[in-house]
Amino acid sequence: MNSKKQQKEETKNRIIEAATRTFKKSGYSGIGVDSLAKEAGVTSGAFYVHFKSKAEAFRAAAISGLKDVQNAIIQLREAHHENWWNAFAKLYMGDKRTCDLNESCPLQTLTPEVGRFDDDTKAAYEIELKKVIELASSDSTEENKDKIWTNIAMLIGGVTLARAVKDETTANEIAKAIEKNIYQI
Repeated sequence: MNSKKQQKEETKNRIIEAATRTFKKSGYSGIGVDSLAKEAGVTSGAFYVHFKSKAEAFRAAAISGLKDVQNAIIQLREAHHENWWNAFAKLYMGDKRTCDLNESCPLQTLTPEVGRFDDDTKAAYEIELKKVIELASSDSTEENKDKIWTNIAMLIGGVTLARAVKDETTANEIAKAIEKNIYQI
């Protein structure tokens, strides 16, 4: 790849990374193009070279976020083998529950935003979400798939509930309940 083309690709990736962090923290309505560009270290004009709109950048950020989840699952499966769901639940209900939102899991923070978006964004998100489910699967039985959907939904809902309460004891009770009830698949 020539240097100019490579630089353009690196700039686009930097915008996507900044958009992913920023949308996780502030939501779609919480930031404008100028602030997204500034977060990425580019001008608004450079932003528009890569994306026609903030909505297009959001779609790219949501897809990128799910690819990060896919990579995390691969790493957890390699490191923890058959116990990877325990490690995933512990990470999710621990670090990913208590970290700053810009470092949170996109499943928890971007999914509600995607639900408010157009059909093209939802379709692109669904494709990557199904890849998450495939990576989480040890076989393709319907029962196994149901358990994976349940685990993912419990983790997302558990983090959402735990982040929504003021009392840390209550948040920890929610987290422990989710960790204890995750399906081992």
